[in-house]
Amino acid sequence: MNRWIILCGLLWSIGNVSAAEPPKQATTVAQASSPGQILTLELGLDEGRASWRLSRFGEPLFAPSRLGFLLREGGKLERNLELVQHDLKTVDNTWEQPWGESRFVRDRHVQLTARFRETLGLRRTFDVVFRVFDDGIGFRYVFPKQDGFKFATIDDELTEFDLIPDATAWWIPAGEWNRYEYLYNTTPLREVGQVHTPMTVRTQNGLHLSFHEAALVDYSSMWLRRVENQRLKAQLSPAAEGWKVQRTLPFETPWRTVVIADQAGGLYESNLVLNLNEPNRLGDVSWFKPAKYVGVWWELHLEKSSWARGPKHGATTANTRRYIDFAAEHGFRGVLVEGWNPGWDGNWFGDGNHFDFTQATEDFDLKGLADYAKEHGVHLVGHHETGGAVSHYEQQLGPALDLYARHGIDVIKTGYVADAGQIERFDRKGGPVLREWHDGQWMSRHHLRVVTEAAKRRIAINPHEPIKDTGLRRTYPNWVAREGARGMEYAAWGNPQNPPEHEIDLVFTRMLSGPMDYTPGIVSLQGRTHPIPSTLARQLALYVVIYSPIQMVADLPEHYAQHKDAFQFIKDVAVDWSETRVLNGEVGDYVTIARKVRNSEAWYLGALTDEQGRVLTVPLSFLDPGRTYRAEIYRDGPKAHYRDRRFEFEVEQREVTAGEILTIRLAAGGGQAIRFVPISAQTPQEP
Repeated sequence: MNRWIILCGLLWSIGNVSAAEPPKQATTVAQASSPGQILTLELGLDEGRASWRLSRFGEPLFAPSRLGFLLREGGKLERNLELVQHDLKTVDNTWEQPWGESRFVRDRHVQLTARFRETLGLRRTFDVVFRVFDDGIGFRYVFPKQDGFKFATIDDELTEFDLIPDATAWWIPAGEWNRYEYLYNTTPLREVGQVHTPMTVRTQNGLHLSFHEAALVDYSSMWLRRVENQRLKAQLSPAAEGWKVQRTLPFETPWRTVVIADQAGGLYESNLVLNLNEPNRLGDVSWFKPAKYVGVWWELHLEKSSWARGPKHGATTANTRRYIDFAAEHGFRGVLVEGWNPGWDGNWFGDGNHFDFTQATEDFDLKGLADYAKEHGVHLVGHHETGGAVSHYEQQLGPALDLYARHGIDVIKTGYVADAGQIERFDRKGGPVLREWHDGQWMSRHHLRVVTEAAKRRIAINPHEPIKDTGLRRTYPNWVAREGARGMEYAAWGNPQNPPEHEIDLVFTRMLSGPMDYTPGIVSLQGRTHPIPSTLARQLALYVVIYSPIQMVADLPEHYAQHKDAFQFIKDVAVDWSETRVLNGEVGDYVTIARKVRNSEAWYLGALTDEQGRVLTVPLSFLDPGRTYRAEIYRDGPKAHYRDRRFEFEVEQREVTAGEILTIRLAAGGGQAIRFVPISAQTPQEP
């Protein structure tokens, strides 16, 4: 009996030791560290399944995270794998942007290329290419040309991101009706559902991460779906036929990206997504001029005028001439006119099959207005609203672009107003109309078709209701901005309106993907039904904080006449920069950004806060040492508040130098904008 008890005890002890052991880790088969030895990536195999994991300063950050695909032909591509070969490459170079937040961009990374092959069945091969930067990683799949594997229908991508430390997430839902136009949720990462990227998280120890993708070409957008705890899985936007992606080999997927920074500002300052895109394919694009523009847009949202023809039609010859005169008087390059073409009468939302992009309405003299604008040093900004009828638009695309090119229109705002999942495309076989998502593979192809066709005619593109930005502006620099978030129009009629924290959320989420046409500058602070939750100074700061190389001066001309001091800053502020610095910031709370004007020694600063008033200290060390600047300060008044003292506003000028620390007081829902103009020569520094 005693021997039996001892044996049972031994078995119980062995069982408990086994249960207490950590889960089995995948065997590391390849690894790479970032240039500064900050991040270490490991590729692993566990019984033929491939995974990746990541540590930062030696501390595990991502647990083993799955790689692979579910293919319609041949089933899964994620088991029975072996590593065939791998190699490392170090890259360190600097390239120049033709326009942007910064003129020069450094690309410094270590690249690991690993080739996997099935040990059974079709013995298909694919590469996984990782680029490890000091501030994050990017990885993509590459399918080389091979026998017996000519075509891929992807039903599911099995890519995962298994974050270890507990984190808070800022996110908007994916796969819902309103595209990207949602206010951001702030929840524990363990409570997110299916989300759009960029999604930003902050771990419990203050580390910031942004999940996104780069170089989205001929592929479906990646959503992220939480599957368990903090494990996220790639979820591709589906095609009308049900599959996610169809490609002929060879091909490569977009890069899956994670940007990592100690401070929230480091996420915005990162160029990782841009660096993962191919260099400029268009050559000289100096014909694109970063600039500000005006137009009838805000009066349409206020319902002072209409897109449709009739007594309130906004796109008339007389009204457009008024905006051209206003632009010419104040030095603005562009005038945007929406509603200029047939198709706006009736219910056009989600039904754009009546739009004609090759002729104007009878009360809009396109040629006469283009000539009038040219005489005054102004350019018309074109507008192509599809109402979601994208195949209908594509049938007219060439002639429509030719029409604009003949009249010197070199920027076009496109639009895709339709519920998500309701983009109309014609079946190639003449069957019924098919319904696509705004961010599926078919729309990925469409947007690039528009951009490349426009580039042939020296036209830049600014889509609204777009596919998300993934840094393709590097490869196609005429893709200058886009919407892709809840914009200023929600201040006119939204329920709810955009709260003050929304624009700060955008800086650390949506703006991590690229420029946004947010349409700021509503100095009247009045929407269609409610006051706008903003101070006057905040509207000025938005021009610095929310970046776009084409910024709209969105309010009505008569409103700017009523606020001449504020209007002066809007006239002065630049739109193209050589340097950008995030001086402070927390997601959803506050942010201060300084930008240096390209081809100038002047700087601008913009600061925003949420519903809470704040006092921030800002070192001016970004200014040149030994030089004195005139700081033209536009700030909230002492009693300003976004609810009831929105117009409390002060303007001050003072001299400053790089050694000073500026105290910035921000009212609740407020902001501050500063222009720094050098007024003395730089003092030579000691060798």
